[in-house]
Amino acid sequence: MPEQLQEKRKSKISASRKLMLKSLMVAKAKEEIEQEIVDKEAEKQRYLEEKAPPLQMGGMSFSELQELCQQLHAKIDVVDEERYDIEAKVLHNTREIKDLNIKVLDLRGKFKRPNLRRVRVSADAILRSLLGSKHKVSMDLRANLKSVKKEDTEKEKTVEVSDWRKNVEAMSGMEGRKKMFDAAKGPAQ
Repeated sequence: MPEQLQEKRKSKISASRKLMLKSLMVAKAKEEIEQEIVDKEAEKQRYLEEKAPPLQMGGMSFSELQELCQQLHAKIDVVDEERYDIEAKVLHNTREIKDLNIKVLDLRGKFKRPNLRRVRVSADAILRSLLGSKHKVSMDLRANLKSVKKEDTEKEKTVEVSDWRKNVEAMSGMEGRKKMFDAAKGPAQ
């Protein structure tokens, strides 16, 4: 059975024959495109000759020229109205198509979220993806932290606590006055 499948898969046409057929198809398509362009140009010319015949202005008086201009102006107005109507129809149709597409999507059901896989990405890779490859930022957070030594913190904690009354004289700025105050207080007792 597998041998039969392999035989069916094998091409009976050689590679050079395939290449020749492909080039012939491309040449034929090119001819058809060129012929289509010529046909479109001919159709355009025929349509313009039908809708806008050449003007015969030779030997017309001023009043006849004015009348011709008014006729042409009226035709231009009609064509402009048609163009506006067609544009309005196109806009209406595009809105309707958009609404119908939204309805089709709603009828299909909610968008199913695919199962996401966990991916391990370093902080440097995330920053590189966010900031671009130009910026090379290191995310070594521990290096950016201020280092604190244990010895310094222990010294700050063990500040000597002394009796505040011993330094009152030095801090008060009343060296002699305190003694005078104490002397004045003493005999009264």
